[in-house]
Amino acid sequence: MTRTSSAPAVTRTSSAPLRTPVAALLAVLLAASGVLLGAGGAQAAGYRYWSFWEADGKNWAYATQGPSLVRPDDGTVQGFRFAVSEDSADADRPRHAPDFGAICADTPAKGGAKRVALVIDPGTAEDAPAGEKPPALRTACAQVAPDASSAEALASVAKPLRYDSSAMICAISGYPKSGCGEQVSGDGKKKDDSEKPSAPAPSSAPATDDGSGSGGGPSAGLLLGIGAILLLGIAAVLQARRRR
Repeated sequence: MTRTSSAPAVTRTSSAPLRTPVAALLAVLLAASGVLLGAGGAQAAGYRYWSFWEADGKNWAYATQGPSLVRPDDGTVQGFRFAVSEDSADADRPRHAPDFGAICADTPAKGGAKRVALVIDPGTAEDAPAGEKPPALRTACAQVAPDASSAEALASVAKPLRYDSSAMICAISGYPKSGCGEQVSGDGKKKDDSEKPSAPAPSSAPATDDGSGSGGGPSAGLLLGIGAILLLGIAAVLQARRRR
């Protein structure tokens, strides 16, 4: 006698229809995140300006005050570098060692005066404004009054100097001929004047448009937006699994 099973047949539902829209959703979310991150990178920009440096032993340290405020001691070494950079952490250092003995070797000490060694580095052609060629890097030993500022020491050996209304150095020895801390795009081209931020501080790199000093990286709002998109995607996946 043949027995037949009375248990109901189990019907299996294929998960393929579910997986397809979920996979498509994840692909869209990843693509959107990539576009947003790409947009953040495309906005990266720098500022073309003269940065101010002080010797920290045998190395250069970004100055915390502008040259008009600093009153260096005798034997000090200071540097000026023209380049495009995003912020003080990204700024290019002078391409000459801060060696007081070598720079001031031919300038003997004199009573009632101090000696300040200066490295003046106009940078490279890559950072030069359109149509201009940077002069050669040079050093100078300024011999000035004991209470002279760094700006006065620089003026004694590198005229003409040009400043803006916020006392930021715009040109040293006439270079560059125009411009002052202008913002440039990621490809090194100057942005429209309508996009130029307020004048940068003379003792530090120019601030970014949002004041974060992040140097053109993805903003907090951008990162939050990406995070929200990813969270929505995860929630959609979990909801789809519950309905299975």
